Amino acid sequence: MQNYFNYFTEIEEHFQKRRGALLLLSTLDWALIETWQEAGIPLDAALRGIDAAFDKYEARQKKARMQRVNGLAWCAQAVMEAAQELREAAAGTAKPKGEDAAGQAESGFEHDRVAAHLDAAAAALDGATVAGDACTATAVRLRELAAAVRRTDAESGDGALSAQDIAAAQDSAAAQDSAAARDLEALERTLTVLEEKLFAALTAAAPEDLLVRLKEHAARELAPYRARMGAVQLRQVERQFAQKQLLVHYNLPRLSLFYMSQQ
Repeated sequence: MQNYFNYFTEIEEHFQKRRGALLLLSTLDWALIETWQEAGIPLDAALRGIDAAFDKYEARQKKARMQRVNGLAWCAQAVMEAAQELREAAAGTAKPKGEDAAGQAESGFEHDRVAAHLDAAAAALDGATVAGDACTATAVRLRELAAAVRRTDAESGDGALSAQDIAAAQDSAAAQDSAAARDLEALERTLTVLEEKLFAALTAAAPEDLLVRLKEHAARELAPYRARMGAVQLRQVERQFAQKQLLVHYNLPRLSLFYMSQQ
């Protein structure tokens, strides 16, 4: 999970460093990073692609005055090329043992903070003005997961439940919750499913004109970068962007642990 969190923050910091000035990433930028993460683009490929894009930009800038890079999407094509190069270079090589376990420490994802994040998201959903049934059901589920996180923390100092503990759970749902709380990556997958179901309910409940406006907004934001992104990636980013804007419009939270406050 720490690696998951680092994926986003390292890309953000590397982009800002290469740009040479602080620039808060936009909703479009975060949507793009999310599509890279979901597509399994290695962090190294993303960083290499950003470097390649800026190296090319700086070489051209010496010959002609160019507009400053103001968005991560400007690097999208270079990132995809870097990912392809890494895949080709890694073909036939074995993955070292223990690599998946490296860097899996949960620093920053302590149980109390995770549970607080889930409770805060549930509270925000309680005030939803659209898709009431879906928001209420999601809030109930988030509170169940928060309780499972706290229960796991209370039952074992290292966050692990024994087989006997799990067998003593009241029902299969409680056992599932405890397993998800013990494994943050499993919890993140559960939150992803809850988000997808919530997005579907919001999309079904939202007025047609609002959805059209959001798609038009996404198209305008993506217009400068269309030549640098493949059709599939473009559709993915457009979808992610529109979903995020829908949540912003209704003042609803992101559920993913990545959006957990780091304060």
